[in-house]
Amino acid sequence: MRIATFDQRAVIVTDEGLIDVADASAGRFSSSTDDLVGRLDELGEWFAASGVEPTWDLDPDVVARDPRLGPVVSRPSQIFGIGLNYRRHAIEMGMTPPTTPLVFTKFASSLAGATASVTLPSTHTDWEAELVVVIGARARHVAARDALRYVAGYCVGQDFSDRDLQMSGTPPQFSLGKSHENFSPIGPWLTTPDECANPDDLRITCDVNDVRYQDSSTEDMVTNVAGLIAYLSSVCEIRAGDVIFTGSPAGVGQGHTPPVFLTPGDVVTSTILGLGSLRNVTSNATR
Repeated sequence: MRIATFDQRAVIVTDEGLIDVADASAGRFSSSTDDLVGRLDELGEWFAASGVEPTWDLDPDVVARDPRLGPVVSRPSQIFGIGLNYRRHAIEMGMTPPTTPLVFTKFASSLAGATASVTLPSTHTDWEAELVVVIGARARHVAARDALRYVAGYCVGQDFSDRDLQMSGTPPQFSLGKSHENFSPIGPWLTTPDECANPDDLRITCDVNDVRYQDSSTEDMVTNVAGLIAYLSSVCEIRAGDVIFTGSPAGVGQGHTPPVFLTPGDVVTSTILGLGSLRNVTSNATR
């Protein structure tokens, strides 16, 4: 099942079109995806038995480019980011892959939909395509063997990064440099785990103006999805709607020689096979 926020309404995305969840269920389910992530099993059972017709007759490929798409969730209590979580990315940055996850935060005001435009805050703004995990249930001290039970679904994320602000402190403070407006687009929809059998073997790419810079697989992760959930929950209570940006593969702009950064008018396309694509266009830098 695929769930999206379309025109500020929770919808089920099908090959035949979009189904408005609240309307089709006569109010049994909320119009907000934030309220649904903890009830996706129940929603799926209802949908399988309902036989409802699409509210909007729109092809999913058309929907994925529609500006009415919002972030798949908008009110997470926590957004976790993971640094250097791909082996080849750590190497391109001249660093040793970490033995434990490197965790930072992104702030919820940076969340955006799949087609959001991005105003460049500096001339050193970078791209980082990522697999994003949305949590579906509250838990602490989750064992890795049980961790995927707590996943509501998966989507594509782009961790735009203002490298000037990110690296301005001593030591660097990552969070603000990754939390400008629209710096955290996620979508185009949330794909439930039954349609994503192995999150540790997904092809992930990022193109800038049709030039492919990132092309890898989540199998290159240092710590896989289950391991990240287990590690985070050993310290924090994870909650329904929480978001994990699981790290970015090799090919970021800063990793090139010389470095390559975004300029106004660039088109950034982030794709994970089976989960969809984001398409974000940059606009004028302000400093």
